[in-house]
Amino acid sequence: MVQANSSVSQPAGNKKTGWFIFIFLLIAVVGLIYVKWWPYYNKSILAIDTHSIGDSILGDISNTPFSWDSAWSYGVTYFQSVWKAAVLGILLGSLIQVLLPAQWLLKVLGKTSFGSTAIAGLASLPGMMCTCCAAPLAVGLRKSNASVGAALAFWLGNPVLNPATLIFMTFVLSWKFTVLRVVFGLILVFGVSYLANRFAKDVQPVDLDEVIASQEKQPEGSFLTRWMKSLGMMVLYVVPAYVLSVLLLGAARVWLFPEMSGAAATGIIAIILFALTGMLFVIPTAAEIPIIQTMMLFGLGGGPAAALLVTLPAISLPSLIIVSKSFPKRVLAFVVASVVVLGIVCGLIGMWIL
Repeated sequence: MVQANSSVSQPAGNKKTGWFIFIFLLIAVVGLIYVKWWPYYNKSILAIDTHSIGDSILGDISNTPFSWDSAWSYGVTYFQSVWKAAVLGILLGSLIQVLLPAQWLLKVLGKTSFGSTAIAGLASLPGMMCTCCAAPLAVGLRKSNASVGAALAFWLGNPVLNPATLIFMTFVLSWKFTVLRVVFGLILVFGVSYLANRFAKDVQPVDLDEVIASQEKQPEGSFLTRWMKSLGMMVLYVVPAYVLSVLLLGAARVWLFPEMSGAAATGIIAIILFALTGMLFVIPTAAEIPIIQTMMLFGLGGGPAAALLVTLPAISLPSLIIVSKSFPKRVLAFVVASVVVLGIVCGLIGMWIL
């Protein structure tokens, strides 16, 4: 009799799980069509026709002092560009925890193998989100016990290997920039993310099958209760730190992007400076393209531009704050160092080929 009840409940549970996965994918696809795919299709046509995708989000920083007005003006411009994607990122980050079956995520993304990292990195490609908008999804994946490598690959893959950005880059900058971005993006998303597993003490469960079995029991509380709790914690933790750090960086952009000319704008010191600046600063998706385009028109060399090419989109101070409780500190330190080093190496190569 117990076996009969078990056989009846299993298909019902599988059907419910199937519906949850379908709902998550439907929300993700509809949201991405509205926020990313359709706007980027139109922007691709603009890039092909005009070899531009708009003005630099930095604006005229030559006469912009460090001030509240400077912070506010950049914050308004930035959030006007990203708020839809930010809302979608927080929504999907919360839904990952309540709609996608935890045991399935453990099987696919819970291992420290290169396979889990590769699957997550490839899954990031349709997202096309900036580092801050992708960060809540990485948080959601970690809360669902995805491995450090898999969650990092998904987080980094969104901005660095964004297919739309690569198209914009080819027509606005040049194919050389695109090749550099792809090569160093692949190293960062798949190589650095995989190696980051070694900097976490307990990312691999002692017995993965046992952990998966423990996840198969029905979660406590209704779906709505669990989702509201997940969403509330996400908003409470993400939004305040996100907003404040963006305002701070907006005010400091005159110091982070100083005017340079002559040898100072082309040398190794400039490469190191902009590798560090790009790692810290926050931009919307693909905003590195008009930034680099504008700065090169005013004399920035190919080396520093190549450093920004890698570091500007990859991570930022706000996105690091968002994910800070989801990854061990030494993992994030490794990621920060890797982004800066790869930016410097890309800059050194850029000195010769750009």
